[in-house]
Amino acid sequence: MVVDFAIRKAPEFKLATRTMKGSWPGDKALRSEFEKLAEWAKAKGIKTGKWVFSELDDYDVPEGKRRYLFGIELRGKGPFRGGKGVSIRTLQSTAVGSVTFNPDVVSPRVIYHGLADWLSWLEKEKKYKLSGPYREVYSGNPWSSKNAWGHTQVQAPLKKLGR
Repeated sequence: MVVDFAIRKAPEFKLATRTMKGSWPGDKALRSEFEKLAEWAKAKGIKTGKWVFSELDDYDVPEGKRRYLFGIELRGKGPFRGGKGVSIRTLQSTAVGSVTFNPDVVSPRVIYHGLADWLSWLEKEKKYKLSGPYREVYSGNPWSSKNAWGHTQVQAPLKKLGR
């Protein structure tokens, strides 16, 4: 698998979401939050798509006070209504700095550091600036689908800068 950074247009995502505040939740809690969303959608008969995870706060927010977003894309015709700890949120279509990789082959630490350096270079060149928190996007359940896990995509929303 070739790993490279690219600027692309991310589509709009209509998501069923849950948020968590506190310290890094760990794999068990991450999975539990996503399973709650999947169960909610299944109970409502809603088709789902991508799975999205994001840390909503910068690193200057103390560890125990950070917020995390868990989302599963809702497909089909709405309107969709939340309930039972589930909210509906739309992530607008936007330009993103993007990289797709397999976490079993390439360390996520390498990916995140490389992406951060690349984005820093783009900002110094006055091309793009980071405009939101990074997000991980999976094509489905990364715990049950090797394909979803093996094609983890990290997206960094961007704002185009003028020269």
